[in-house]
Amino acid sequence: MHSSTRVILPAAFEVAEIDDLALLIANMLERLIAHNDKIPLLPESLTRFHSRTVPNISVLDYLRRIIKWTKVEKSCLLLTLHYVDQICARMPLFTLSSLTCHRFIIASITVCSKGLCDSFCTNALYARVGGIPVPELNILEREFLHAIDWRLMCTREVLQEYYINLIRTDSSGRFGLEGAPESEVEDSDMDSLSSRSASPMDAQVRHRPSFSLLGNRESPSVLGDTSTLPTIEQNMAFAALQHSLKKPP
Repeated sequence: MHSSTRVILPAAFEVAEIDDLALLIANMLERLIAHNDKIPLLPESLTRFHSRTVPNISVLDYLRRIIKWTKVEKSCLLLTLHYVDQICARMPLFTLSSLTCHRFIIASITVCSKGLCDSFCTNALYARVGGIPVPELNILEREFLHAIDWRLMCTREVLQEYYINLIRTDSSGRFGLEGAPESEVEDSDMDSLSSRSASPMDAQVRHRPSFSLLGNRESPSVLGDTSTLPTIEQNMAFAALQHSLKKPP
């Protein structure tokens, strides 16, 4: 792609356009889905996140719909990738596929916005935007929080690294990073997502890609980096949220 048609994104994710973030995230998730859809679906791999049929809306359009109606924050969009890494580390049989991606996204946005943002929507709105019944979203919310062990937080540096990696591995070649030389984003980077994926031939042993969406290094949640753990105040807030979720609907 000619440099004249490239979109140069700011160095910090906080000042990037939210639609550009949606494009980058959708690009990565769709490549991940394309790989995982080749893996045979076994009964023991079924989760609450599995839809009966593939939703008739693309990942990008789904993200744009959520952005339009919920005013989700940029950090919550990037945290979705962090949660993918967390859950895949804790649940080896889970894969992000065309059957799980949409429900995973809406559950992620719901719990992240409610747990970390000053302003958020009701579950009724999240469910309507996500295209699922409110009781089902309530169940997904609980399942999601248990799956990530209530570890909603990560550092700003981790989110920034996800952002940089999204640009480096974007398969469209449309985006560049402000201040980075053109040669920094090479063809090998564009294909790094698939090259680090587990072969479908290994489906009997592992049912998820063998890489982290951060890139070549493992997610801090896997390594047990204490810098990503919540503070006492955040733990208190999470405990209150957990208590409210345990109340009968």
